[in-house]
Amino acid sequence: MTHDPYASPAGPVPARSGELVLVTGGNGYLGAHVVRRLLDTGHRVRATVRSPQRAAEVRAAAAAGGAADPGERLEVVRADLSADAGWAEAARDCTYVLHVASPFPAGVHSAACAARVCPMFMALPTA
Repeated sequence: MTHDPYASPAGPVPARSGELVLVTGGNGYLGAHVVRRLLDTGHRVRATVRSPQRAAEVRAAAAAGGAADPGERLEVVRADLSADAGWAEAARDCTYVLHVASPFPAGVHSAACAARVCPMFMALPTA
């Protein structure tokens, strides 16, 4: 038996089958976990990405670990936190919104940005 990193330590979570949940940043580390867990509990998911080319990453993460293909229960839409366009459509008909996207300012190296947020980051080993 393989370990499922997405499994709830409390056991199965009853789902309100078919409820639509918007997950911002569906291709990010946290977003991918949230999308997978929601699908596993019977929800429908609409995940946002900044670039349409990232949609395949969301679908691949959702099917990781032998999970069934979510098919039409997973929709990936374009919406960027730095603009208003697309958000009204993305949230339409959603019961819940889980905002887990994290923007990085343009032109800022991720380590430099993280160092401003958490100075201890620079003390951590990189390998």
